[in-house]
Amino acid sequence: MSQWQLVSNSPVPQWFIDAVREYTPNSSGKYGAQLLWQRGIADRETLAAFINPECYQPSSTVAFGEEMSQAIARLVLAYEKGEKVSIWGDFDADGVTSTSVLWEGLGQFFPQNIQLDYYIPNRLTESHGLNYAGIAQLAASGTKLIVTCDTGSTNLEEIVYAGNLGIDVTVTDHHTLPESRPPVVGIINPRYLSEDHPLYHLSGVAVAYKLVEALYQALPEIPQQPLEYLLDLVAIGLVADLVSLQGDCRYLAQQGIKQLKKQADPRTANRPGVTRLLELCRRNGDRPTDISFGLGPRINAVSRIHGDASFCVELLTSRDSKRCHELASETELANTRRKSLQKDTANQVKKKLQRIDLSTTSVIVLEDSGWQGGVLGLVAGQIAQEYGRPTILLSSSEDEKGIIYARGSARSVNNIDLYQLMKSQEHLLHRFGGHPFAAGLSLKLENLPLFQEGINQQFNQQLDVTKIGANIEADLLVTVADLGQCLFRELSLIEPCGMGNPVPKLLIKNCLFKNVWNSNIKDKQGKKVQYIKTTFNLSDQSCDRIFPGVWWGHYKDEVPQDISCDVIVELDFNSYAKQYEVRLIALRPNSEEFSFNHSQVPEDTIIDRRDSSLDDKDFNLDDSQFMIIDRCPLTWTEIQQQYRNAIACEQKLVLNYHRPESVQAQEVLRQFITTVKELAVTEELITKEQLQDRIGLGDRSLNLGLQILEKVGFSWYQDEEDYKFKQEFLISNIEIDRDINLFLLAATEEQFQREYFYRVPLSIITKQLV
Repeated sequence: MSQWQLVSNSPVPQWFIDAVREYTPNSSGKYGAQLLWQRGIADRETLAAFINPECYQPSSTVAFGEEMSQAIARLVLAYEKGEKVSIWGDFDADGVTSTSVLWEGLGQFFPQNIQLDYYIPNRLTESHGLNYAGIAQLAASGTKLIVTCDTGSTNLEEIVYAGNLGIDVTVTDHHTLPESRPPVVGIINPRYLSEDHPLYHLSGVAVAYKLVEALYQALPEIPQQPLEYLLDLVAIGLVADLVSLQGDCRYLAQQGIKQLKKQADPRTANRPGVTRLLELCRRNGDRPTDISFGLGPRINAVSRIHGDASFCVELLTSRDSKRCHELASETELANTRRKSLQKDTANQVKKKLQRIDLSTTSVIVLEDSGWQGGVLGLVAGQIAQEYGRPTILLSSSEDEKGIIYARGSARSVNNIDLYQLMKSQEHLLHRFGGHPFAAGLSLKLENLPLFQEGINQQFNQQLDVTKIGANIEADLLVTVADLGQCLFRELSLIEPCGMGNPVPKLLIKNCLFKNVWNSNIKDKQGKKVQYIKTTFNLSDQSCDRIFPGVWWGHYKDEVPQDISCDVIVELDFNSYAKQYEVRLIALRPNSEEFSFNHSQVPEDTIIDRRDSSLDDKDFNLDDSQFMIIDRCPLTWTEIQQQYRNAIACEQKLVLNYHRPESVQAQEVLRQFITTVKELAVTEELITKEQLQDRIGLGDRSLNLGLQILEKVGFSWYQDEEDYKFKQEFLISNIEIDRDINLFLLAATEEQFQREYFYRVPLSIITKQLV
């Protein structure tokens, strides 16, 4: 159960509301002013620079000091001597756009594919950062200078190896600094600056852009392409990466989105690959969400699925429309596969978590040799948000020397510095790197138990345990009547959003869900993807109209209907449907309506029977008074729900009717309910044939059984051949004696038929009889 908190609102001066209204003349300005005031924008000058990038003074490349001077001097020398330069990139969206910025920017000085090439490690077979094999390959091709982007700061041994092969190295990066300066020509990393410096939060692509900017200044007569043509690539990497969009980061993202918008217009587009990606994701390029939910995931998906992301540089920089369309289609297909793989992996992780005592777990660490490493970062982020704990997910495999390594990704939550937590266990790690909110790591599988225990101990000793738990902070309290264009324009004033400036979350109280429906997403070829979205309409007493919304990754049976709820949502504009809508973040039914008869529940007592030394006689209770649960609950609400459902099912489904029907048929019903309960807990999908063969049900008895389920607190959803079951919060009091009679009669008849056709599968018998 997540904790909700509404940001405390201090009074906003009327002069500030009036100033904000100048940017949104057709609205009241009160919500935009309140939001900006909360985020520290408190005077006219700061407001103007925050909203309008033309009023912001960007920082000079001189801020990087001697490191930048040495890096530029070495590039100028390479230009004058005609040396070969190689770009060493990374495989995520920030790394790919960084490589693309250097490929296009340095390409103004060094002929591409002659004096300039690039190397991007394979996500699935290599790792982040420099490696010996790749360096040797570049040395063999005649490279004299490597320029890294979005990587390289801590690769000290690899940099020395490059030097031994006669290759100089310049590092551009934004990740954690090494303890001592590496032996490089120059290391351009904003983490050397003070934390309040406007350049401190630059991502890898922004640092690469600053290097190109400095080279443009050093050799101004050479470039034929304007520097600002690179800004759309900068915006994609900035928004897609986990960096704080403040200072120069915000400025570059704002200017870059202006450039990106041109790619959606055939009259101004000059990147056919980006144009085609925008078409495929049905975006206009004028919103940060067009990157975070459109371009970014697609670029990232290529390495997650294929490992090799090198062709993404061609996709982003080539002017060949036909080739770019082919590459964009490959990218779209990879993203479709990524969605399905991500959902499947997340379900597997949640099943493992059911077997863990989360009350004693501060950092989630899980490993499975069957997991695809490419999606572990995405799933780790999803689990961290949902469970309110830093999450590390690993997949193990054997290397060429027979050593089994566990490799994976880590994601943080609640401003917990995950990098420092992992650094405390670096004696157990093979490699690791990243920043406070996201990191990658590898370690010998045999070290995993010690690592898991050590990182949890470190958290408990040094960090505030109150940070554990999923916390959602709402920025504004609004009504359904407030939703729409005017509010959207006010909230858009704070864009682009990201870390340090999150998307505004809106709290709406006492609203109802209507017209709830869900469907699978389909790929470009119309094939179903195992990734669900639920659509709905919201209403409340503030107005007579309803407002559309969507809940990604959830089924319709997870949405309470005809029950007053509080919800937290984000307001967005759907450019494909041409409508404003909300994205559901969290919901909770109002406690007054979402309750049950507590008089059915015994005293508020939990008896932990995991200690085998305890005997039933110690409790003076018989087994019928116990509710047995197979995992440690997170909240009392969860216990109450399970108890109520258990009582209801016992009252309605324990068959003590003493009827003349077959005792075997009664056992079939009992087994049916038990199986469905297990499927509901594990969220496992099952086909109709599998369910029938497992229990021994024909079509008629199955349909009657499903009718009984609906009346005793279960819901079920059928997606083509698959069934999914769930125990609901509400239990109906409808009499079901007649339904049980019909089921038993049908089951008895089917048992007779099965005995006659004893060697033929029941599902086949039923089809033949029908």
